[in-house]
Amino acid sequence: MYHYDPNTALEELTEDATLPNPVHVRDMILRKKLTADQSLELNRLFVEYQKFFGEAQKLGKQILKQLAA
Repeated sequence: MYHYDPNTALEELTEDATLPNPVHVRDMILRKKLTADQSLELNRLFVEYQKFFGEAQKLGKQILKQLAA
């Protein structure tokens, strides 16, 4: 279960081309002891990740709806 293990999540991403849910990524970030600079940088990246994850889900849903029709 990758939910709280970034190494497993990275391995699954490489093998299955699936992205971890942003909620789990946020939890991974919160559980890691980071410096202030690391935290700011990861937070910036996370916001972008969250945005693009949502957009990809939206596009995927549109494609699947058309395929299911």
